[in-house]
Amino acid sequence: MKKPMYLPVWLLALVSLLFLGSCDGNDGVIFSIQDDINLGQQVAEEVDSTYRAQGTLLERNSSNANVQKAYQSLDRIVNRVLTSGEVKYQQEFPWTVKIIKDDETLNAFATPGGHIYVFTGILKFLDDEDHLAGVLAHEIAHADKRHSVKQLQRQYGISLLLTVALGNNPSTLRQIATQLTGSLAGLKFSRDAETEADEMSVQYLGGTDYYACDGAAGFFVKMEQESQQGGTPEFLSTHPNPDNRIQNIEQRAEERGCSTSTAPDSDLQQLKSALGL
Repeated sequence: MKKPMYLPVWLLALVSLLFLGSCDGNDGVIFSIQDDINLGQQVAEEVDSTYRAQGTLLERNSSNANVQKAYQSLDRIVNRVLTSGEVKYQQEFPWTVKIIKDDETLNAFATPGGHIYVFTGILKFLDDEDHLAGVLAHEIAHADKRHSVKQLQRQYGISLLLTVALGNNPSTLRQIATQLTGSLAGLKFSRDAETEADEMSVQYLGGTDYYACDGAAGFFVKMEQESQQGGTPEFLSTHPNPDNRIQNIEQRAEERGCSTSTAPDSDLQQLKSALGL
């Protein structure tokens, strides 16, 4: 029987680059959108497996009525952002959101390809739905602007990352998943990436005609207050805090002239109630 033939990673990289030649606008990423989706799927499956083994992943297909209600409320918030008309890859990426049962962790993160994870700690901490929408919009921006894959591309190189996207490198996949979950140093974004995610959150929320477009600013105000009381919240340790971050968001909202009126907190309250937060 003939042995299966595997292409060398340099050839895989070359093939990907050739495909990129026919793509319109790759956001500076030497990685096709399909590669991004494939990588995100591999990473999300590994992340799911990690939290499932810990017993902290609230499964979307759970038979628990309260978990179902929680996801219905969370999905409504996420979908308002995704259907704002401002998310570039709204149709291309799968855009899933999952809840991690960890009341002590104030964090959320996104994998490549639009898989978002939210810890119950941050849901418990927030009492304003505009602020939660700001957090989600910020994480959506990291995926939509391809910040995660850009950072991973710099760290691991295109060839190695392609092997992960194709499911051929489980050890590196585990390492990436560990970084994203914050178990190591976390996948820390650059100052420019954080600023862009903040600015895009204003654009996304403004497009909803529902949420205050500066919702992320209110979230960071609350986070700063928390850090002053002792310790650095997980979100700020994995998302570097550029100077004047709050002012930048508010300035962008003013420049866009979008609404800063507060939205009802009904979905957030229903979400917290369903989870007993």
